[in-house]
Amino acid sequence: MTSRERVRAAAVKLFATKGFHGTGIRDLAQEAELSSASLYHYMGTKEDLLAEIMHTALNRLLDAAREATAGSTDPVHRLRTLVALHVLAHAVGPAETRVVDNEVDVLSPAAREPVVALRDAYERLWAAAIDEGVAAGVFRVEHPAVTRLALLEMCSGVARWYSPRGPLTLEELAEHYAELASRAMGCTSPPGVGDLRRCREIVAKEWGMSV
Repeated sequence: MTSRERVRAAAVKLFATKGFHGTGIRDLAQEAELSSASLYHYMGTKEDLLAEIMHTALNRLLDAAREATAGSTDPVHRLRTLVALHVLAHAVGPAETRVVDNEVDVLSPAAREPVVALRDAYERLWAAAIDEGVAAGVFRVEHPAVTRLALLEMCSGVARWYSPRGPLTLEELAEHYAELASRAMGCTSPPGVGDLRRCREIVAKEWGMSV
């Protein structure tokens, strides 16, 4: 691992556990095994480092979601795929996803704007699937936007508690969440995730780890 990679890994770990404001430069240097003076050579400012982590994580998630749903015209299939992918990603990269979910508000307006734009682009994939499902009559929900936010919160929570030692395998967990989402949408289609194997392959590729 290069020095730059050690700095990034240290920041992800500390920002996820102590928060951005709770993490000092000395903390980062100690975790990365560098001197405080040399740390800036690899990170710029602390905000620069946080923004880079968020950009990388959100671009990875957005690219994975687009790849997983590419070519699908079925809104039910797309939503279930998005749910499964989100659960898998948050389970295998919990620290990074907690940073993205919890620390965006600490960014300055100029740094926050492009990060929020990426997050909005990702959420639009969910919104499009839900809106198309409602229009087609396969989703029956009174408040689609609120339901979408509730589903995202539910799936993101996996990063806080998932353990491979739990009663469900990660694949079973993703399938279960996809079914919960379908029920929340009043789905009239038969259960099923879509191509869960493809989701696993994409997550393994994008996050560089087995799923």
